Amino acid sequence: MSVNMKELKVFTKKTNARYMILTILFITTAINYIDRSALSVAAPLMSKDLQLDAVSLGIAFSAFNWAYAFLQIPSGWMLDRFGARVVYGVGLFVWSLFTFFQGWTSGFLMLFVLRFIVGIAEAPSFPGNSRLTAMWFPQNERGRAVSVYNSAQYFGLALFTPVLALLLQKYGWHMTFFVAGAAGIVASFFWFKHIYEPKKHPKANQAEIDYILEGGGLANAGDKPIKIRWAHAKLLLTNRQMIGIYIAQFCLNTIVWFFLTWFPTYLVQEKHMSMLKVGFMASLPYAGAFLGGIVGGYISDWLLKRGKSLGVARKTPIIIGFLFSSIIVLANYTSSAALIMLIMSVAFFAKGMAGATWTLVGDMSPKEIIGLSGGIFNTSGNLAGIVIPIVVGYILSTTHSFSAALFFIGVVLIIGALSYIFIVNKVERLELPPELLE
Repeated sequence: MSVNMKELKVFTKKTNARYMILTILFITTAINYIDRSALSVAAPLMSKDLQLDAVSLGIAFSAFNWAYAFLQIPSGWMLDRFGARVVYGVGLFVWSLFTFFQGWTSGFLMLFVLRFIVGIAEAPSFPGNSRLTAMWFPQNERGRAVSVYNSAQYFGLALFTPVLALLLQKYGWHMTFFVAGAAGIVASFFWFKHIYEPKKHPKANQAEIDYILEGGGLANAGDKPIKIRWAHAKLLLTNRQMIGIYIAQFCLNTIVWFFLTWFPTYLVQEKHMSMLKVGFMASLPYAGAFLGGIVGGYISDWLLKRGKSLGVARKTPIIIGFLFSSIIVLANYTSSAALIMLIMSVAFFAKGMAGATWTLVGDMSPKEIIGLSGGIFNTSGNLAGIVIPIVVGYILSTTHSFSAALFFIGVVLIIGALSYIFIVNKVERLELPPELLE
């Protein structure tokens, strides 16, 4: 008895290779943020060893972002042109190697250069995450998928910040970089073994690919790479909805880069905690952000399944997250360590919810240039990584207090919420005109 292709498709059980992809993205993103934050953990002791004042330390913190922010667009182009497997995988190996090298830092200039190179190598990471999740996950699973990899950054920080602090206390600041770098080097080998685009993955069958495509996933986005031109970037940079999410992403990352750079120093200098206590205390807000990210993704997909519009489903957890993150300013009004950590944990839980912003890159970008769109989005966000370490450094050197810095961050977060309320109207995919498809 003959069986036609439609009948065969019904009886073929789909594979779930996309979950392996998401697992690797989770691990890689966790390592990404451990490598970024190693300097902030080491900074209180390292700055004394290398005789770095607050302004010099702020500049050293920002070195990563000078490269990372301005290479987002070129890295997005490379992802669209050559694929995430190669571009992202090579970046993972290189940034981990140069994190390892930071353990031999002997002065400000060497530290700046090494951090700058790490920023270059990490540039494809989040646009690559966005591209892979848009390709591998249908729309009704994408919010959760993005929340998983986006929350991984905080899972890694929550789990390993105390570990790095213990290494710092027992073996010195050099060891924090050696361990963080070695973890990424090992992970890069797993990356090349398991990461492929859907149609090239040896463990993904046609039933899974069809499921992704039918659900609005972009499993065929890599079939016909197009030549990226300035006109593509111009289209993204002049679209109202895209401008809105770019502005808001800068605002959201102000709190991220305060935590990734100055937060341990804030706890030591402003709240007089020991380094070991800081290591454990600093992990609490990261745990909150991890949970917030998962909650935000599930709320978004739940609203979508309940029949709410894509705009309502995506923007609701984001706006709530922005508003509640601004309570960080309340830390100015207490000296209680427990209350400070509660405030910071709630603020970062809310920031995790707002991290659903990355779903909009997959939902709104033209499918042919998701990498480029993610690059512009992440450029906007990581300009905060240049601005915030330096601004906080100058505020600290001028006022000898973090109070004004926390007020500044709170106000910027409110601006981010207003951007989603008043600038980002419709959430729908931007289509390339025919003349830009060639």
